[in-house]
Amino acid sequence: MSSAMANSTYFHPPDLPPTALHFIDAAIASFHKLPGSAIALRYIRSSYQDDPVRSLVELFLFIFAVRYLLAPAYSTKRSKNVPLTEDEIDELVEDWTPEPLTSEETAFERVENEKRPVIVGPAGPKAKLAGSGRTVTNLGNYNHYNFAANPELIGKGISTVRTYGVGPCSPPGFYGTQDVHMKSEADIAAHIGMPACIIYAQSFSTISSMLPAFSKRGDVIVADKAVNFPIRKGLQISRSQVRWYEHNNMADLERVLQRVVKEGQGKPLTRRFIVTEGLFECVGDMVDLPKVVELKLKYKFRLILDETWSYGILGRTGRGATEQQNVDPMQVDMIVGGLAGALASGGGFCASTNEVVEHQRLSAAAYTYSAALPALLATTASETVALLQEQPQLIQTLRENTKAMRAQLDPRSEWIRCTSAPENPVLILVLKDQHIEDRKLSIADQEALLQDAVEEALANGVLVTRLKSPPMAVGTSAKEAQREWRPRPGIKVCVTTGLSRKETEAAGKVVRHAITSMMKGRKWQKGTLVAATPSAAAAA
Repeated sequence: MSSAMANSTYFHPPDLPPTALHFIDAAIASFHKLPGSAIALRYIRSSYQDDPVRSLVELFLFIFAVRYLLAPAYSTKRSKNVPLTEDEIDELVEDWTPEPLTSEETAFERVENEKRPVIVGPAGPKAKLAGSGRTVTNLGNYNHYNFAANPELIGKGISTVRTYGVGPCSPPGFYGTQDVHMKSEADIAAHIGMPACIIYAQSFSTISSMLPAFSKRGDVIVADKAVNFPIRKGLQISRSQVRWYEHNNMADLERVLQRVVKEGQGKPLTRRFIVTEGLFECVGDMVDLPKVVELKLKYKFRLILDETWSYGILGRTGRGATEQQNVDPMQVDMIVGGLAGALASGGGFCASTNEVVEHQRLSAAAYTYSAALPALLATTASETVALLQEQPQLIQTLRENTKAMRAQLDPRSEWIRCTSAPENPVLILVLKDQHIEDRKLSIADQEALLQDAVEEALANGVLVTRLKSPPMAVGTSAKEAQREWRPRPGIKVCVTTGLSRKETEAAGKVVRHAITSMMKGRKWQKGTLVAATPSAAAAA
């Protein structure tokens, strides 16, 4: 009791009323009955004497913690929404215009879509058209080795569907990975000469998902101006700093690399990549891979090579640009390829080291969040890769047919030239510069002229397609569109081994004569171009 009185005397200010003094005495007595109260009281006394500010801070934090724990997560009573009547809501809904997912269809595209041919049945070297029922020579798809009609592949495909079903219906990281997927990854990695490989379910999403998995905001990507649309989407998604160099210009590439290195001196180290293609989809020519590798090693960049259109085409066994130009695949950090073209399968792949491949299994959105490649397509990829290695004459036959087709078009035609590499079975034909200048043909004029040539060739029994430019991003201004690189209007001719050499030459003559007919026709002669384009005709 004497101790309690001493404590009360210590805490009593002299000017407090008796009632308050009695309350303080009772509170102190109750506090001393609590276990550990003496220790707490001793801590408070010493803390206040040594550092009173600290006691105030601790008291504030204690009150804040109690208030935070007792407060609701959010207030359900406060509302900042402005109340609207039903009429006001209806008016806002009527006035709202959603942003379009795609750009509006132009008059030229509308006319083109109305005349677009539709194939009935298999899209083989000879295809049947809907409506007319005519059978035409099909030079409009990537069935270069005619694998789509291979009876062995068809039989194994049917057997795979009966065993595994039509699809895994699950992402690879869940239960979508099957033994056929692991076999395909091992087969492709061994074919290319890389330690590991990962297979994606969509060819388009492979490079556009792999790039953001490694390059983030603040990193630097140096890319060729002519890279394809999937690469451009990957660059956009990565939010990295993109530096462009002139198409296939190694001197300009070195200039850009030097500038990036100079700008990065004294700054935190970032990841730096070079992105290019083996065979360029929009131009058709081939990368100078030895020089790119030399610059990559010199300036310490990582190299990402997109072989979507060169894997299965270039090299003695179809390994791609590395085999064609005698470059060690290990000098390329990541090799990306497509399985939906020459290999007659689906999906895409990325071949690299084990660490790079395993990183994508958790970080690449298209792999993590998409259903795995159907077992049918995985088996087809393994079988076609094996066929190219076991039967190199397939590649040789394709090159002979490509050479025969090219001989009928360039340099035999006086109107067009071929921008594709000699080994590329996709021949891209563009008008010669002198005719464009003489007739003052705009981009729209060239597209319309070449579309007329495509229709003329189809009327004579040969199906080819026009080279389409990658779509512009929604909201792109006219000034930005002028600065962005665009491929030249052209005609795309796809060669296949499903046709004999004589049939290939005959189809080439039809295409050449169709172009000649348009160039010599009255519609596209100098001085008559005002009424030639769809826009001018609509205005008239």
